[in-house]
Amino acid sequence: MPRYVFDFHEGSAGEKDLLGGKGANLAEMTNLGLPVPPGFTITTEACRAFLRTGEVPPQLAEEVEQHLAALESRMGRTLGQADDPLLVSVRSGAKFSMPGMMETVLNVGLNDDSVEGLVKVSDNPRFAWDSYRRLLSMFGATVLSIDRSVFDDALDQLKADRGAKTDLDLGADDFRELVSTYKDIVNTHTGEPFPQDPRRQLELAVRAVFASWNTERAQVYRRRERIPDDLGTAVNVCSMVFGNLGDDSGTGVCFTRDPATGHRGVYGDYLPNAQGEDVVAGIRNTLPLTALGETDPASYEQLLSIMSTLESHYRDLCDIEFTVERGTLWMLQTRVGKRTAAAAFRVAVQLVDEGVIDLDEALRRVTGAQLAQLMFPQFDVTDDEQLIATGMAASPGAAVGKAAFDSATAVAWAAQGEDVILVRRETNPDDLRGMIAASGVLTSRGGKTSHAAVVARGMGRTCVVGVEALRVDPQAREFRAPGGVCVKEGDLLSIDGTTGKVFTGAVAVTASAVVEALLAPDRRAAADQEADTERAELIDAVVRLMDHADSVRRMGVRANADTPEDAGRARVFGAEGIGLCRTEHMFLGSRRKIVEQVILARSDEQRESALERLLPPQRRSARTSWASSRRWTGCPSWCGCSTRRCTSSCPT
Repeated sequence: MPRYVFDFHEGSAGEKDLLGGKGANLAEMTNLGLPVPPGFTITTEACRAFLRTGEVPPQLAEEVEQHLAALESRMGRTLGQADDPLLVSVRSGAKFSMPGMMETVLNVGLNDDSVEGLVKVSDNPRFAWDSYRRLLSMFGATVLSIDRSVFDDALDQLKADRGAKTDLDLGADDFRELVSTYKDIVNTHTGEPFPQDPRRQLELAVRAVFASWNTERAQVYRRRERIPDDLGTAVNVCSMVFGNLGDDSGTGVCFTRDPATGHRGVYGDYLPNAQGEDVVAGIRNTLPLTALGETDPASYEQLLSIMSTLESHYRDLCDIEFTVERGTLWMLQTRVGKRTAAAAFRVAVQLVDEGVIDLDEALRRVTGAQLAQLMFPQFDVTDDEQLIATGMAASPGAAVGKAAFDSATAVAWAAQGEDVILVRRETNPDDLRGMIAASGVLTSRGGKTSHAAVVARGMGRTCVVGVEALRVDPQAREFRAPGGVCVKEGDLLSIDGTTGKVFTGAVAVTASAVVEALLAPDRRAAADQEADTERAELIDAVVRLMDHADSVRRMGVRANADTPEDAGRARVFGAEGIGLCRTEHMFLGSRRKIVEQVILARSDEQRESALERLLPPQRRSARTSWASSRRWTGCPSWCGCSTRRCTSSCPT
């Protein structure tokens, strides 16, 4: 019989097929001696068995009970213990990173008795009742399939009643009242009270994480990222550590290099007095990671040391989640970080220069799709544009489109051929379809590690987040900006994911600097002559990797080109010939009547006669395209030989 559960110390980074990416990396960090809260991973095999039968494997319950007992023994507490409860998180973790697509439940083990024990042991009633309300909302949405907005609306109403701007302005009594409201919501929507048995909570949470593999948004994400549907997800059960215990606690997400640009440095978001999902959800605008250094220098220095260790170990840009609990640092996750196209090229070349990887490995770490993104036009901003606000540049690019305030509208307009900017206070996994359909994403909340930023970067979408100056009103389908500017749904917006700037109207675009460099006769010189240091670094990285690709490739490259201009550009980019010339694109102009005669012929003889008249001009067009491409690049015109290439075998 297969084994379905492994403690963190039993796995390694090479077991992502079995333990999922999160579980494998938790195991790797544990074995590196980093401060990881104890826990265990339920394998992807268990999930696949569940997906096949609709039932949890019979032996799984016994294995989970054995590992839970070992965890309780190690922690000196039992799950949901009334006077001093052990609480756990239940998180998904597939082989391939799927940020925000599957579910998480925190604080499993809390109930009406253990919350009182948590009050006493923490000496912090606000923290205890805040943790309980978080469990109720996550469990209600993830496990009981209650619309998440029902809980969000209840919280927003409570804040409005108390005159609170954020949840930090609410106290213990407020959260106690919210817990009662949330329990009523659960009872109303399910017909049953919230389960008070901690082990029943854990059982249902594990089952819900398995089921989240096949939610619509997870399926949409897998199709877009070409992730197989039969992999399943692992489930990670981890002892809770708390960032919401007060100002000496907090949570954050950081990167060992900037995932937007690839620049070296300290990048990340931090939220004091918060739990982990707060940063990703973007419900509060975050502080820069350096803020932790000001409030807790010891934890900050320890984090920097761990970041360096992880990047050296994984030999790549790492994405890290952490929590500080009353001055103690805990590592909750690491993975090779998603990045923009520009960052991918820069980081690959940086690691070569640092002696970490070689050029062959650097080439494997970038893709043709990323190169294509760098060839898109950029904004050509002058003094005429109306800049209305500036936020965080989360994912580079220039995006222009009509403002849409929900995903359904974005999808509908995109299907009609419209360019769309999806505008939200913050995105959540349910917005995935709208993010795919939109040209760009704009949010008024969240940081560079929010859901909007991470998912947009992974998809190559232009994204600006944390534009605090914007007051987004989804119900009125508008937002207001400083100076009395009001943008309604359907109005044109332009967002710059490189600078974080937001403009009204359509801003003109200019050609990509990467394209201009690749078209230059001397690519290296083009990089050296670029005055803008930022662009010069990127051009140099692209040119170095493209030159190396040309030096090691074994395949010949021919272009898909239908016109002399396309053929000429293909030659400059390095194509050795025309592999596909779709002459049907030439069935216009003077040849249109002949084509109509081919289509409308009433007999084989009429059709053959028309085709005979069409063949000569089609041949002339193909030859003209090729000859023009040679003239365009300064090469002699094609002489008519069979090679159709400038090679030693060509008589010309």
